[in-house]
Amino acid sequence: MRLKIVGSAAGGGFPQWNCNYYLSRAARSGVVGVWPRTQSSLAASADGQGWVLFNASPDIRQQIAATPELQSQAGRGLRNTPIRAVVLTNADVDHIAGLLSLREREPFAIYATDRVLATLRANSIFNVLDLAFVPRRQLQEGEDIEIADAEGQGTGVRVEAFSVPGKVALYLEDTARPDENYGSESGDTVAVRISNAQGNPAAFYIPGCARIDPGLRERVSGAACLLFDGTLYDDDEMIAAGVGPKTGRRMGHIAMSGVDGSVSSLADVPVGRRIFVHINNTNPVLDESSPEHEAIRAAGWEIGRDGMEIRL
Repeated sequence: MRLKIVGSAAGGGFPQWNCNYYLSRAARSGVVGVWPRTQSSLAASADGQGWVLFNASPDIRQQIAATPELQSQAGRGLRNTPIRAVVLTNADVDHIAGLLSLREREPFAIYATDRVLATLRANSIFNVLDLAFVPRRQLQEGEDIEIADAEGQGTGVRVEAFSVPGKVALYLEDTARPDENYGSESGDTVAVRISNAQGNPAAFYIPGCARIDPGLRERVSGAACLLFDGTLYDDDEMIAAGVGPKTGRRMGHIAMSGVDGSVSSLADVPVGRRIFVHINNTNPVLDESSPEHEAIRAAGWEIGRDGMEIRL
């Protein structure tokens, strides 16, 4: 099983188009150790030929151009794609907008929870993906299935989806229900367990998570690889940077640091590789010379980068 981090940044990418924070300036200037990143996405393949995408970011065209494995293949006609399916972990813009760039009548399947599929149905622009070519299939939480292509042929990539603490997409928030996490319900944010046909070894892809509870700790225990929400280093990071009024918790993301942060909460959970993904443009770990980057590496974590490959 091969996994490739196609995009490792949070929404907006890095550098973000309108951001003048010092990290974005450094990335634009080509400072060594501050590498640009595209928006969150992962690709998986059991045979190295057909690929399953996890989330379709607005940067998908650029990501395909940078990833030979996802490009049209010689000898297979004038138009073709090795992308067999797209699995959506939520309805955030940075995870579904890229579907619109895949509208050229190429067959692939979309998998998502009913809550996310309902969002696609409610927004008619997604009808540019002709259902005759791009079927939409519901992910049942807790069900371990083999992802199939548009024709129903198995890909060899098995997925189990399950809800994690999170938040409904920003544009779906119900501001009349702030005490109920702005209307978030089961199925709004899911994690996925990814494995081969035999079911092991397994990787967990969790690009969005608000907190780590005992159930999540138990699930990821023993995983060969954990790709986890690395949006912010500190919960109040964006406020301190002066770029926004929201904490990580308000956005549905757990911070790396702190007694309740992901590093501390997962420190004693046995995992093979630990890789942070979905990293926001304000997170100081993006600078490889920073003390925060050093602290995360010393804790046994890797900082995800576009193009990073994991073999299971």
